[in-house]
Amino acid sequence: MTAFLDVGLHALRDAYCAGTLDVRQVVEEVLKRVAASGDDKVWISRVPDAALRAEAAKLDARRGEIGRLPLYGVPFAVKDNIDVAGLATTAACPAFAYRPQKSAEVVQRLVEAGAIVVGKANLDQFATGLVGVRSPYGVPRNPFDASFIPGGSSSGSAVAVAAGLVSFSLGTDTAGSGRVPAAFNNIVGLKPTPGLLSNEGSVPACRSLDCMSVFALSCADADAVLKVLAEPRATPAIGEDFRFGVLAARDAEFFGDEAYAALYAQAIGRLKAMGGTPVEIDYAPFLGAAQLLYSGPWVAERTAAVGAFIEGADEAAIWPATREIILRGRTYSAVDAFEGQYKLAAFRARAEAESKDLAFLMLPTAGTIYRTADIEREPMRYNINLGHYTNFVNFFGLSALALPAGFRPDGLPFGISLIGRPQAERALLAFGARWQRALPLPLGKTTSRLPPPDADPVAIEDRVSIAVVGAHMSGLPLNGQLVELGGRFERAARTAPHYRFYALPGGPPQRPGLLRVGADGDAIELEVWSLPAAQVGAFLLQIPTPLGLGTVTLADGSGVTGFLCESHATAGAEDITALGGWRAYLKTLPV
Repeated sequence: MTAFLDVGLHALRDAYCAGTLDVRQVVEEVLKRVAASGDDKVWISRVPDAALRAEAAKLDARRGEIGRLPLYGVPFAVKDNIDVAGLATTAACPAFAYRPQKSAEVVQRLVEAGAIVVGKANLDQFATGLVGVRSPYGVPRNPFDASFIPGGSSSGSAVAVAAGLVSFSLGTDTAGSGRVPAAFNNIVGLKPTPGLLSNEGSVPACRSLDCMSVFALSCADADAVLKVLAEPRATPAIGEDFRFGVLAARDAEFFGDEAYAALYAQAIGRLKAMGGTPVEIDYAPFLGAAQLLYSGPWVAERTAAVGAFIEGADEAAIWPATREIILRGRTYSAVDAFEGQYKLAAFRARAEAESKDLAFLMLPTAGTIYRTADIEREPMRYNINLGHYTNFVNFFGLSALALPAGFRPDGLPFGISLIGRPQAERALLAFGARWQRALPLPLGKTTSRLPPPDADPVAIEDRVSIAVVGAHMSGLPLNGQLVELGGRFERAARTAPHYRFYALPGGPPQRPGLLRVGADGDAIELEVWSLPAAQVGAFLLQIPTPLGLGTVTLADGSGVTGFLCESHATAGAEDITALGGWRAYLKTLPV
């Protein structure tokens, strides 16, 4: 939609901080856009206009607290299988509806951070489907072409963001429901590692696989939401040189969609231009796991969730495809469940071997997009096709990020998904921000712009600080050992005044010996470097006795892992404590 206001999360925050916008204006603009969208089938229920205005007034009165409210005045939508206090939860089934006493944990966290719930978004009934058409509340209008499906099951959540009605939205993802709608609406879809976000206060689909998900216009916006919902976790960053998994020609299935096939090839080329090396994988174990979701005993988990209700409900209350899928679970036995687990374990082992040493897999989010009329004609087969590249991800406990990746000649969006290791959300978001800057595309169907580069996510690496006092310092002979293992200079420092410092016999190169002695010591110059945690073991193997790593106390009283020397090795060694550091000692040596 075209309007003066950029509802991107960062754009709103910048305007609030500058004092050029208040929450009341944002709410009025949201209400205006919702009205202008007409009967777009996005909403199942909305917060009353008067209540939204009252919430805006409360937030405007708290403008002085914006520093501690990271989502201050940001409007969002919630998929209607997630509880919001004051609004019914229907899961797109009016006969199932109930009114929760409290909001789901994820919703409550967002509201406490200053965000504003606009309403509950439409979905495939009981979150069963990837198409977005299985709802008695209608089919949310795909903003790029209303004759095509919006994707599901989080259909309304995705359309609300793509159409600029809200800044972000919550969805759920069991088999791709947080990714397929992102692809079909040209937005970002973040599917975190299963278990990272609480599912409390949501209607389960497959309880062991369900994830909350986030839709946003940019990776920076999605990251801002994730920071509110989950504590930052360390993860290896994706560097300038990386290896990524791609489909081999024999495994590339686009269901006759040549435009999507060409766009996937272009995406591979763009990743290569960004420093990546494509590595073909055998997709068979991933596909094998994907096919278990609707042709194996996991269907019975859907039956466990809502099967009893469906069996007792009036037939007219249940979408035919939903009824057929969920009640099919009654046909599976306990033996089938165990055999399915064995199959899944075998597929997972093969898949892990295929993806070893890769930064991520880059797959089409979906192999094609269908018209609504196509789904009416083939409701089951085409839905299954849409999960071809998504169904396996939660089975394997992985993280995933859906990204816009171009358009077909007819103007319909194409998307890719980066499939990462568990807990790799922020590394994927940081890389996704690089992708969005390298491939400038519209954000959804809006006139919003990417946030400034300083808003882009930064991966939080699991690194270990190490204090070095000798030849591993910057510019000295052994510094390369640190650099080759991914070492990074952090700062220069001094020890607490409790150490003696020695030039140990042997070499070259000469070796320093730092020994804690207590009151008879002095402060010694050092450098603090950091290494990726996974490389500390390799670094230890390069340290000769009598040196080792222990805790070194710094002048500010903090402790850091660093080089220490066994006391017996200082017998007969030259005491160089008075020089204050290794560099000063080197200056005393003959050239």
